[in-house]
Amino acid sequence: MPPSKALQVARDASLDLVEISPGVNPPICKILDWGKFKYEQQKQEQSQKKKQKNVEVKVIRLSAKIGEHDLATKEKQARKFLGENDKVKLSLFFKGREITHKDLGEKVLRNFITRLEDIAKVDTEISFSGREISITLSPNK
Repeated sequence: MPPSKALQVARDASLDLVEISPGVNPPICKILDWGKFKYEQQKQEQSQKKKQKNVEVKVIRLSAKIGEHDLATKEKQARKFLGENDKVKLSLFFKGREITHKDLGEKVLRNFITRLEDIAKVDTEISFSGREISITLSPNK
């Protein structure tokens, strides 16, 4: 129908004439209550946001000369984080002259990964940046 007649029908029903698809020929319009439409859209967006879970990245710091008991404690902590569906970033920082033995640090990280391979998978491979080695793990589905 012509736009003027559609506007008249909308006014008679005390509703709004809303253009749905302006790009097509002829443009598609609907007669509806604009305030109610916007309210329903807003409620739908809120319910979708509520269902989302923000994945956090928890950082666990290790050292190249970490003891067995300390490693077990860090493993327990990582298991807790992975159980809550958070990602875990293992960060190993070299102090002083430890930087010359990068292989020891990599060995510690690989050992840690094998301890957690039943509940976690590797997201990013081992990366070296300055005096730090890091790797990211995420929980298995």
